[in-house]
Amino acid sequence: MSIKKKPDTRISLNDLIATSNRVSAVIERVRSTMLAPDARKTSPTFSTNQIATICGLDKAKMDYRLKKGDLPIGKMDAGHRRRFSLEDTRTWAKSVRSKLMRPQNAEAITIAVANFKGGVTKTTTAVTLAQGLSLRGHNVLVIDTDPQGSMTTLFGLLPDVDVSDEQTILSLCYGSEVSIDYAVTPTYWSGIDIVPANLGLYSAEFALPSRQKTEGSFEFWNVLDHGIDTARTKYDVIILDTSPSLSYLTINALLAADGLIMPLPPSTLDFTSSGQFWNLFNELTANLVTNRGKTKSFDFVDVLLARVDANDASSNVVREWITAGYANMVLPVEIPKTALTASASAEFGTVYDTDPATINARTYRRAFDAYERVVELVEGQIQTAWNRQLGEQYGA
Repeated sequence: MSIKKKPDTRISLNDLIATSNRVSAVIERVRSTMLAPDARKTSPTFSTNQIATICGLDKAKMDYRLKKGDLPIGKMDAGHRRRFSLEDTRTWAKSVRSKLMRPQNAEAITIAVANFKGGVTKTTTAVTLAQGLSLRGHNVLVIDTDPQGSMTTLFGLLPDVDVSDEQTILSLCYGSEVSIDYAVTPTYWSGIDIVPANLGLYSAEFALPSRQKTEGSFEFWNVLDHGIDTARTKYDVIILDTSPSLSYLTINALLAADGLIMPLPPSTLDFTSSGQFWNLFNELTANLVTNRGKTKSFDFVDVLLARVDANDASSNVVREWITAGYANMVLPVEIPKTALTASASAEFGTVYDTDPATINARTYRRAFDAYERVVELVEGQIQTAWNRQLGEQYGA
């Protein structure tokens, strides 16, 4: 039942506080329902066919490895089908795909997912990329640099309930910590750790410029880059989720990254906004990097067509604009706008969290296959970046 406000009723600050409390209570009830029984997310299980696909094995080779018994054999469910835990799946991937893992002496590749416009699936892209890479055997650290904490929420943590300021990158920004290690938190998803976010991160927008004024050699834009130095030796990939603005934290994420991914829906407003993104970014790097006699390069910059509506004729025109403007930066895959992605997000999840049996098979495959292709392409770029690192070390 809706509650109608009287026309002459004014809203006080106390009313807004009461509203905030009600919203928080509703969110907590929703989370308790979605993430029952322990108010935390649980990782999915995987079928034999899914493991075979992840590992690139045909049925005969999969059967052989199962009979060999040197890898987890999973458990039989009520339907007499073999199911594997996430940990089992990662064990298979790391063994079978050993040649595709991070080489010795190579460091983690850091990827920032960024766009100055909201609602472009930025956070969903960052989380699904992390999940897809972990399924392939990689150890991933995700860092939420957005005070709204959308990535944090997708990993089953409520920013205003479960996350203290000391668990975020805030201490790094204030200078009380020099390494991100203090804030690393395990997640429900094996192979992924997180540095979560909460609203307290907004104070970083005051802390960083303040330090710039008072500390002679301080470079506010390199705080995160220096802060993840030790993490680069412990993880294979570090993924940074950013806020939809050119904040001090977003600047840190962009300049700490080895690769950039921009999700971009094929709409006129999103396309023009993306142009502003790069104009501001180029001005920024000129002031902070080039004009100071330094350089910055990226191993890859990807534009990912996202939320593509197959029934929207105008998107075909915008797609041509995007291709003309971004050329070979555009990934050869599109993320379709489907009921699956909407429902998964509403349940604090992604396509990788979704049980295929709960949704139309065709809808599921469209979304799942698209994200799998993105992960495959990005993994290839990561491996190229590792080879570059090794080549530079050995003077190749």
